[in-house]
Amino acid sequence: MSADRETNHTMTDRDIALLLADAADEVEIGIAPYQAVLRGGRRRRARRWALATAAALVITGTTGTLALASLRDGSGVEVSPAVTQQSTPPSTPEERHVYQPQETLIGTGNVGGKEWWVSVDEWGAPRDEGEAWAQLQSMKRYGEVPVDVSKSSQLVGKSSYFTRRSIGDGEPVVLTEKRVDTKDKMSGVDLESVALSLDPKHTMPQRLVIGQVAKTAQEVTCTWKDGSSTVVHRVAEGADVNSDESAIRPVAGSSANWFVCIAPEGTTFDSVKVTSD
Repeated sequence: MSADRETNHTMTDRDIALLLADAADEVEIGIAPYQAVLRGGRRRRARRWALATAAALVITGTTGTLALASLRDGSGVEVSPAVTQQSTPPSTPEERHVYQPQETLIGTGNVGGKEWWVSVDEWGAPRDEGEAWAQLQSMKRYGEVPVDVSKSSQLVGKSSYFTRRSIGDGEPVVLTEKRVDTKDKMSGVDLESVALSLDPKHTMPQRLVIGQVAKTAQEVTCTWKDGSSTVVHRVAEGADVNSDESAIRPVAGSSANWFVCIAPEGTTFDSVKVTSD
């Protein structure tokens, strides 16, 4: 009985060895079958093939899309892999802030015992007349009607900004407004500015200077009538707006940066220029 069990055990091992040898002889080693790799992605062998095919991945620098070089299956037939291209859908008018502006506080301080604020409302550019018409209706509700726009189609392809000032408990008042073609970008020492009184009735000297400069501008210098000057530096996005602080700031939705200069009491505005870009 013991001898028989030993013989049967030996024969079984031999049979298994022969079967494995035969199976190995029939294995064909060829190019990775791409379709089989996709179907068997959870197997270790398939994961190895997936890593190997990664070498065929190409990034096209002009479009930023991904492409796969052609592959062949086990029989040598070319296989065109299915590639799902991730594309960003066009943004909605709401995402572009066409119907509701983005508001950014750019300056605050005190005058005559009352606090004042200056902010910028930036409206996104409508892409067609339908968006432009709806934007104009919304602007009217905000009290920010463009003075030089006779029909809504004039807003197409242009962003709009309105600077507003509040003093004490008074309602915000529009100070300046303009439409900007989306293709226009400020650069170098480009600058647009206005000098205003901090008094709502404009009876006081022009101590408040508001302007916009290129995104690259690092420094603006405001010069006052008494010969003194205020140097304004760019601050980081999200930096606090402190009382009577002069600074260059990014404005949400704007292609330019904005600055506020405050003259010392007893003097008024003389000139302003970009002194570092």
